[in-house]
Amino acid sequence: MTYQNKWNREPIKTYFKRDEFICPCCGREEMNPDFLLRLSLARAEAGVPFVITSGWRCVVHNRVVGGVPTSDHPKGDAADIDVLNSEARYRIVRALMLAGFSRIGIYKNYIHVDANLEKVQEVLWLYE
Repeated sequence: MTYQNKWNREPIKTYFKRDEFICPCCGREEMNPDFLLRLSLARAEAGVPFVITSGWRCVVHNRVVGGVPTSDHPKGDAADIDVLNSEARYRIVRALMLAGFSRIGIYKNYIHVDANLEKVQEVLWLYE
């Protein structure tokens, strides 16, 4: 599926715009359509906005921002979501799990979610 087609799919276009997932380094976006669909389902369930702070990253930008070489952002299978308060954090994490995500990292101000089935599943980790 081309990116143009995925951005016309419901519910993806209901909750997200392509611009939210573009790499600021190179201007490209190569998000996995299945990941975006699940993320959209989680957004519908959460009932709070998902402000994407990092979507697709090229390998260069991933390195510049300190992303690990095994990051799922360059694969289109990860996103970072801004979090304003503990209520939103709870609603977002709960919705991500209900949508089938099982790899979630929690930072003070954002949540990382990825869908790499080759990595350990059913994990919730904290960042300092």
